[in-house]
Amino acid sequence: PDLTGHEKFGLGNIKYNISGIHVTAVELPSASISLLPGSGIKLVIGNASLTIDMNWNIRTWMFKDSGRSTVHISKVFVTAIFSTPLDNTGPASISLTSCRTTSGDIDIKLNGKS
Repeated sequence: PDLTGHEKFGLGNIKYNISGIHVTAVELPSASISLLPGSGIKLVIGNASLTIDMNWNIRTWMFKDSGRSTVHISKVFVTAIFSTPLDNTGPASISLTSCRTTSGDIDIKLNGKS
């Protein structure tokens, strides 16, 4: 979904809109899934990266600008635990019990009219 909002900055407000968000690349060089006896599933993703392209525009009382942006996030590590209750009363279900995510580097390239 698009992101629209405003932030108070210095002497005025900055209105922004981010649209056309598109994930262009995902790399998962190290990923594993393991069973946790009696409780669920553990997912570990290491050193992943993600590239996202998007359109942006900002407007203040003094100027406005718009353009295209590429965001590259690397050194992403995720550990997630999912529980899988085993009761024979209905359909199988899965729920997220815990999740920890860290990222190392974020590179943002802005291309605009100004």
